[in-house]
Amino acid sequence: MSFTETIGSRTYRFADLKTLMAKASPQRSGDQLAGVAAASEEERVAAKMALAQVPLRTFLNEALIPYESDEVTRLVIDDHSPQAFAEISHLTVGDFRNWLLSTTTDADALTRITAGLTPEMVAAVSKLMRNQDLILAARKRPVITRFRNTVGLPGHMSVRLQPNHPTDDVKGIAASMLDGLMYGCGDAMIGINPASDNLAAITKLLLMIDDFRQRYQVPTQSCVLTHVTNTIAAIEKGAPVDLVFQSIAGTEKANAGFGISLALLQEAYEAGLSLKRGTVGNNLMYFETGQGSALSADAHFGVDQQTCEVRAYAVARKFNPFLVNTVVGFIGPEYLYDGKQITRAGLEDHFCGKLLGVPMGCDICYTNHAEADQDDMDNLLTLLGVAGINFIMGIPGADDVMLNYQSTSFHDALYVRDVLGLRRAPEFEEWLESMQITDSRGALLSASTHQPLLEGAHDWMGIE
Repeated sequence: MSFTETIGSRTYRFADLKTLMAKASPQRSGDQLAGVAAASEEERVAAKMALAQVPLRTFLNEALIPYESDEVTRLVIDDHSPQAFAEISHLTVGDFRNWLLSTTTDADALTRITAGLTPEMVAAVSKLMRNQDLILAARKRPVITRFRNTVGLPGHMSVRLQPNHPTDDVKGIAASMLDGLMYGCGDAMIGINPASDNLAAITKLLLMIDDFRQRYQVPTQSCVLTHVTNTIAAIEKGAPVDLVFQSIAGTEKANAGFGISLALLQEAYEAGLSLKRGTVGNNLMYFETGQGSALSADAHFGVDQQTCEVRAYAVARKFNPFLVNTVVGFIGPEYLYDGKQITRAGLEDHFCGKLLGVPMGCDICYTNHAEADQDDMDNLLTLLGVAGINFIMGIPGADDVMLNYQSTSFHDALYVRDVLGLRRAPEFEEWLESMQITDSRGALLSASTHQPLLEGAHDWMGIE
């Protein structure tokens, strides 16, 4: 099916839905690199105008990546619910935008239609929305998950404590972990990116975190971000695995580049469930994504990078995740060139994930060769806080010494909580108060009251 739109005396023709979606996307370097971006702002506007007139039903009849050759497409189509779709089945993409922004469309309405939405529908409507539209609509759609605590409640924001170390030194990791906890971070999870994929080293880190968690009865969850096959092996050897991690993408070929398939993710999910380590719920998968991952693997098939990203959320949704993290600026300026493009992508990802019922967080980050700085991250942090982000990252000094990129710090989390009145996961906040780290309002207490925990932790770490 082709599409046309006339602006003045010029008529623009778009060969198919895939082309129309790509040309309607806001400007970003990845789409330009792939050769799918609009050639001018006028062409981009024409594509948006044509896309606004496309019925939502069209996305069920015209697959951007063929059903026969891609298991992600098959997942999207086979799991689609006609009953959930019925409420909005008469709408065009433009009408859908208006419906989302209507004051009468609330969380219950958005929850009702979730199973009726495909990622392509959601990506399409996001391309018609301004930043404020993405914030407003996402804020209406909380997604709540539970393992040892509850993440995603309205008015709450959690933090993944990321105490990475370039040599996986256990004491170095423990020191950063303790530092983050003293700032009230870690309710989303304590998650380590290991420098090594050695199973013995990974197990050592899992044992260290679990020993600390049990000793101090911390109501949070841990994760060592190794390949899912390593996690399965660790589970088989009796390691204390809480959350099961994997990077995912939006096409079968891109996922194959990560060494995974839907069947392997199902195996990992079932292995995690078998441990029954959750106390308040059993959401246990942790996925990371990022715009540009399919393109960087030459696995995008001419689909724009944002639509490929949203297809990854359909993969995530299949496995009832506890957290999904768009690592928005990590891949680099080849895909998101500057602070403006990173900001837009972060807001798109959060909106699209939430609309699909996915518990979205964001690593608000940039690489040192991008045209971005910490002020850009402050802006995106604030916007996502307003939009109802489930969690952000907490990294010592906002500078990851192992992965070599810039993110958000323990102090940044305190800032956004203060200005927006956001609380931590309720179970974790109770623990912080019991350990005299925060008061009943969630505010940090003075350092002198922390001595009982510090002394105990120093003894645990073997530090004099």
